[in-house]
Amino acid sequence: MKIFSILRVAARALRRNKLRTILTMLGLIIGVGAVIATVSLGNGAKTQVEQQIAAFGENVVLIFAGSFTQGGAHGGWNSAGTLMVEDALDIERQVPNVKLGSPEQRTSVQVASSDGNWFTNIQGEGEDYLDIRQWALAEGAMFTGADVRTVAKVAVIGKTVADKLYTDGDALGKVLRIKGVPFVVVGVLVPKGLSLRGDDQDDVVIIPYTSCMKRLLGVTNLRAITVQASSRAALAEVEREVIALLRQRHRIAPDHDDDFTVRTQEEITQMVDKASATMRVLLAGVALISLMVGGIGIMNIMLVSVTERTREIGIRMAVGAHGKDILMQFLTEAVTLSMVGGALGIVFGAGGSKLLEFKTGWPVLTPLDWVCYAFLGSAMVGIFFGFYPAWKASKLDPIEALRYE
Repeated sequence: MKIFSILRVAARALRRNKLRTILTMLGLIIGVGAVIATVSLGNGAKTQVEQQIAAFGENVVLIFAGSFTQGGAHGGWNSAGTLMVEDALDIERQVPNVKLGSPEQRTSVQVASSDGNWFTNIQGEGEDYLDIRQWALAEGAMFTGADVRTVAKVAVIGKTVADKLYTDGDALGKVLRIKGVPFVVVGVLVPKGLSLRGDDQDDVVIIPYTSCMKRLLGVTNLRAITVQASSRAALAEVEREVIALLRQRHRIAPDHDDDFTVRTQEEITQMVDKASATMRVLLAGVALISLMVGGIGIMNIMLVSVTERTREIGIRMAVGAHGKDILMQFLTEAVTLSMVGGALGIVFGAGGSKLLEFKTGWPVLTPLDWVCYAFLGSAMVGIFFGFYPAWKASKLDPIEALRYE
């Protein structure tokens, strides 16, 4: 019953100066709200990136041409034509844990249909590319190994290309001209959305890599090779074996750098996790600063309240209240201020992030654990910053307090 009595007195004291109470809570409301909104946006973005990584395929290993050092000059990915079709075939044949592989060549050109034209990305790939990427077809079928061997003029197109070039919604069997060469559309892909770099994955035309190399580009080298490991546990082993095989095939001396770059899906995930960890540390710092600012505001107001209510404290002590009762009373007021402010901050933060999602389309995910951390953090701020004013009030001399005007 004593606890409820303390709470009633605390509520009455806080209601006595409503504007001051609201302004005191405002620091915590803004701080906690900002943290919740930022965490929600950060988690939403992280979830979206993880989905994009998963959409890229399962247990994928990427081998790029280039990224080498030669004569003191550092090149980047695709800076040299160092990968050949034989490299891709040997990787599939000789690396035990490679399940599937797809040689790759790319370009970007203007393509045309009877309904219009569109500048898009052309990807020359092997027949297993969609299986590696786990990319389903909305209609039609993927070109076959026979199409690759015979340099066939067939194409599988993304949803964006289908919408831009075939206004009647029927792309299958239609002719698509790439650099004046007629290709027949044999399949339309299920939409995948944006990639990790923000590119439209559906703005693509996939053709046999042999057709891309011979009919469009007139080259014999590959830009990249995409392979799928048999399991996630085998990714590191596949990476090591691929590097060893390519160094042997390219006759690279032990003291020379690779003329290719190998990246695994696991490495990409780790980079995202590392960036997320950095963001979490940054958010923790922002949360700490915000709560400290709100806590200082609470301490300041509680000290003012102790001064204003000195005579009241003296009267309560005169009628039998102990120092611990006074301490508990003022500490309860401080904790109430901080917890109510924290709760309102959570509501405004979550509501604001949802409004931002509605207005901008940015993904938002408010984690329950951060909501609990924010609320408990607010309570701790009230205890920490409210203790000194409460202790000061409990140590007042009753006689001096009664004389205070």
